[in-house]
Amino acid sequence: MINSSMTVREVAIELPQSTRLFERLKIDYCCGGDRPLTEACSSAGLEINDVIGMLESASKSDTSEDVALDFQSVSLTELVAHILDTHHVFTKHEMARLELLSKKVISAHAENHPGLHKVGALFDTLCADLKPHMFKEEQILFPYILTLASTSIENSAVPFAPFGTVNNPIRMMMMEHDAVGEILRQLRTTTSDYSTPPDGCISYHTFYEALEAFERDLHQHIHLENNILFPRAIALEAQLTA
Repeated sequence: MINSSMTVREVAIELPQSTRLFERLKIDYCCGGDRPLTEACSSAGLEINDVIGMLESASKSDTSEDVALDFQSVSLTELVAHILDTHHVFTKHEMARLELLSKKVISAHAENHPGLHKVGALFDTLCADLKPHMFKEEQILFPYILTLASTSIENSAVPFAPFGTVNNPIRMMMMEHDAVGEILRQLRTTTSDYSTPPDGCISYHTFYEALEAFERDLHQHIHLENNILFPRAIALEAQLTA
């Protein structure tokens, strides 16, 4: 039952369909998920009771692709596989596509729309942050989490953690997520909510539409890690080392 005392994170976990509503209402449920729902609504200029009503309506819908997986119930192995196969693959593909689109649009339109230079610079910074970030997850953090999961199933020895405890890389990943979230906020502000000017060509429209879809996917991606995968990994390691 959704109520005003819950945090945005708790709502997103309890009701996966809520993430689509939060996107539409511009309520941060990934990096800013620890905020009380009441505070988040106030900051967005929304009435808490209206939002709760919309959340209750969303809870009655079971057709959303967002509920295809119960991320709290699937195994850690399945959750990591979903993040890698769905979000990491999408992010890498879209970064390559958007880097080309960005250069094309800036070349064609920056003379009349100089703000595009800032959009391009922000996107380049975003990619420069995401590439090593995902590499560290794929090569260091996720393999350790998968080993923890297999250790739990096989009742074998707890794996050696070169970083001391899983809390340490997770803390670093969450700090990097915060940096990504800030760049996304700057991109949305700089593009006026991804509004294409009247003289924008098809490539300009495509670029902004793709950037907004990229933002939505990153929000869901970070939500799954910050709010579900990481807390579960921390709890499992604590249980195995108790």
